[in-house]
Amino acid sequence: MSEPSTLSVEVARTIRRELPGVAEATVATIVAEVPAYAGAYADGMSATIENAVQLALGGFLELATTRGADAADTPIQPALDASYKLGRGEARGGRSMDALLGAFRVGARVAFRGLADQAVAAGLTAAQLARFAELVFAYIDALSAAAVAGHTDERQATGRVRARLLEKLGQRLLAGAPQDELVADAERADWPLPRTLTAVLLPAARVRGALALLDGGTLQPGDDEVSVLLVPDAEGPARAALLRALEGKEAVVGPPRPWWDAAASHRRALRVVELGAVPDGSAPVDTQQRLCELVLRADEDALADLRAAVLAPLDELSEGAREKLTETLRAWLLHHGRREQVAAALFVHPQTVRYRMGQLRELYGDRLEDPRTVLELTLALA
Repeated sequence: MSEPSTLSVEVARTIRRELPGVAEATVATIVAEVPAYAGAYADGMSATIENAVQLALGGFLELATTRGADAADTPIQPALDASYKLGRGEARGGRSMDALLGAFRVGARVAFRGLADQAVAAGLTAAQLARFAELVFAYIDALSAAAVAGHTDERQATGRVRARLLEKLGQRLLAGAPQDELVADAERADWPLPRTLTAVLLPAARVRGALALLDGGTLQPGDDEVSVLLVPDAEGPARAALLRALEGKEAVVGPPRPWWDAAASHRRALRVVELGAVPDGSAPVDTQQRLCELVLRADEDALADLRAAVLAPLDELSEGAREKLTETLRAWLLHHGRREQVAAALFVHPQTVRYRMGQLRELYGDRLEDPRTVLELTLALA
């Protein structure tokens, strides 16, 4: 007749009476051998640790005296639930599972020694003791697995929550929310405040590759067909590095702005796109190189009125003559009146330039020497 695979009620009762002492010895050894828990014990968590150990030991006794322990309603489920919560707690504290799993290993060793002493004293045979050892370490494996599951679930949940908070922060930055509210949002998302943010526009298909090359604090407010990234501290020499990182990403890069004014960088990038800037597939569009265009085309109607006003002296000419003189006037302005350079730019003889400029002086008179007129002509013909 084979020996029973579970503890008798009498043996279990004997062992249970000694559980407080075994638990105390287990806790003391864990604190001594797992440094991470020494500080926790000193900080007033002794009762929590001792209760967790006693719950685990009690769950083991239930397992050792019953069958069918795989169901969720078995007496060991509270111990498994407690281990799951311990794992989640470690994740919330930003710790890995190393310390907790180390505590489980130490606890298994010490608890088995203490429980086995009591079991042998109560009359367990060698075969029953071997089965007893199997149960102890299988039980510790189950507790460890529950803790790992808790740790994994908490990290995944925390990651999803933080990702949503970061996305919301980016959206509120683009919406121009008040600075004090943005600071609070950043604290909730555990996002360190940078000095500046630079808005980058790029196709959604390019986002993943770009993020792999950018600062880890980069925000992604949304995932539309044209996505926005907000890159921290990409001013000064770091801007050149940002532009290099975005080569081949079809990106438009706004100017750096104080982090709380990232919406201004975003508006600038959008405006450059509206003006027809299209990345050529290699170098990104640097909005800092488009400032003249932005200024000149800030008010299209005003620019059209200015052009009509300053070119009015040419209105009575034929279309061909007007085009030639306009072209000559533009080159004369750009080359500061240096006839040889104007001729080279227009691919004409210097005498032709002299002749055309004579015509223009007849039409404009002394106004070609007036700084204000020169400024207006430069803007109109830029």
